Amino acid sequence: MRVDVAVVGMGPGGEVVATRLAGAGLRVAAVEARLVGGECPYYACVPTKMMIRAADALAEARRVGELAGTAEVRADFSPVAARIRDEATDDWDDTVAVERLTSAGVEFVRGRARITGRGVLDVGGTVIEADRIVLNPGTDPAVPPVAGLAGTPFWTNRDAVKATVAPAELVVVGGGPVGCEFAQVFARFGSRVTLVQSGERLLPRDEPEAGGLIAERFAAEGIDVRTGAKVERVAHDGEAFTVTINGGDVRAERLLIAAGRTTDLAALGVGAYGLDESARGIAVDARMRAADGLWAIGDVTGEGAFTHMSMYQADIAVADLLGEPLEADYRAVPRVTFTDPEVGAVGLTEEQARAQGRSVRTGSTPIPSSSRGWIHKTGNEGFIKLVADGDVLVGATSAGPAGGEVLGALAVAVHGRVPVSSLRRMIFAYPTFHRAISAALDDLG
Repeated sequence: MRVDVAVVGMGPGGEVVATRLAGAGLRVAAVEARLVGGECPYYACVPTKMMIRAADALAEARRVGELAGTAEVRADFSPVAARIRDEATDDWDDTVAVERLTSAGVEFVRGRARITGRGVLDVGGTVIEADRIVLNPGTDPAVPPVAGLAGTPFWTNRDAVKATVAPAELVVVGGGPVGCEFAQVFARFGSRVTLVQSGERLLPRDEPEAGGLIAERFAAEGIDVRTGAKVERVAHDGEAFTVTINGGDVRAERLLIAAGRTTDLAALGVGAYGLDESARGIAVDARMRAADGLWAIGDVTGEGAFTHMSMYQADIAVADLLGEPLEADYRAVPRVTFTDPEVGAVGLTEEQARAQGRSVRTGSTPIPSSSRGWIHKTGNEGFIKLVADGDVLVGATSAGPAGGEVLGALAVAVHGRVPVSSLRRMIFAYPTFHRAISAALDDLG
């Protein structure tokens, strides 16, 4: 097969690149070994947020007694599993997605691609020659080298979203966004959850206050959080796991590994372009160029394993391939952990800003003491924290009810380099959660 552009990996960003280039009149081949659409619609963003929506509904119902009378709550995971199977994933069938791709004029090839030379791909025996190649390989769940783990029926996120019942007991290894989200979901559906984090706090890439907030919420919900802990070995007797943590054993029906992501660049064959196949990712310039004739987007570029990042970079790669000037700007990358409270963040943390030698000022305010937080009452935990360099915000965290939505205003401020002095003159609607931004600005001094 001879094409103008070959796109490897049909996650959201890969789909954008392939369909837009085909729409521009180029002959495009799209390669995917798994499901067209990638991790997001089948195993990550979409199904997990359906799980979280259901778990949050249970939590709100349990709060009725403090606000509006009485309610009896009986958790049932089966409607969640059915919704994920029928509405989100079509029972993990990508027929509709493939048709969407081919109807846009893209030539689809199913299989695992390997670069065998510059401009040459081997996909299970099918050879594709392309003037240009775009890589969007995504990542796979990383599995730590824990004694006894290999060969056991442990879960990754891909298995957890296929669950049809909530396990009686669950050990979650990993205190990042994925581990925290799953831990809270299953706990709210009745699982006895132990969360093991090797670092000293949850959500280690966010502000320390965010990790502390989630740890407090988890403790209140009965989740056993163990930070600074190490899983030493794992055993499975055919019915349950025995997980040895810092010398003590925890027995659980299920074990979920949420310890990061990884990419096999050697299997992809990027060495044909002179790239380091042992690296954690692919370095690209501001136009997504990895080498002459080679572009890369998405998780593998190391700018954040987010669907929105992949699609943002896809726009830039398409522009470069079509000869249009467009460069990436990462100063206002947003991210949201969909726990309850929700943790949204954008730009730099205080620690990152200080490490860059910036003139740092911070301001913060607790959500419970804000007007809307006081009205909201139960379930109102959270805070807003601002990080300023001189008169410009370079980072912010919005944690609390609808924290990811409140983040939108802060992301605009960071992206647009809006002066703090201008933000202080804004009119913030009352009584809203985002009005607390005004109090955090006052705390900047």
